[in-house]
Amino acid sequence: MTVTASTVIDAPAETIFAILTDPAQHPVIDGSGTVTGTPTGSERLELGSEFGMTMKNGATYKTANRVVEYEPGRLIAWRHKAPHRWRYELEPVAGGSTRVTETWDISRWPFGLRQGLGLVLGGKTQKGIEQTLANLKAAAEA
Repeated sequence: MTVTASTVIDAPAETIFAILTDPAQHPVIDGSGTVTGTPTGSERLELGSEFGMTMKNGATYKTANRVVEYEPGRLIAWRHKAPHRWRYELEPVAGGSTRVTETWDISRWPFGLRQGLGLVLGGKTQKGIEQTLANLKAAAEA
């Protein structure tokens, strides 16, 4: 199961990818309201990079993330200890713009847990993804 949304951003993929690979920008573009504080670890993300984020979803907690998919200018995904992934895919479109697709991929969870997560968090995650893409668009086009 995945939750996903896309938008077209009037900026080249390199500009958008620079924002996504800079963990310091994640609290700025986060549309869920859960990413807070200053990240720790890698300052620029690439395959295998590790970085931590302070999160607040009711209680404050920290995550340790690892980049698990990476193609420069095209794809980046990370996960923490749980098996789900946050993925951003970038593809050029006419006129120098870029289509960005963000995905919350929970397909690696066992079936029952995957179904439960989808029911409990799917709608909230969809709204967060849509707002994150709007924030990313504003940042990249500025």
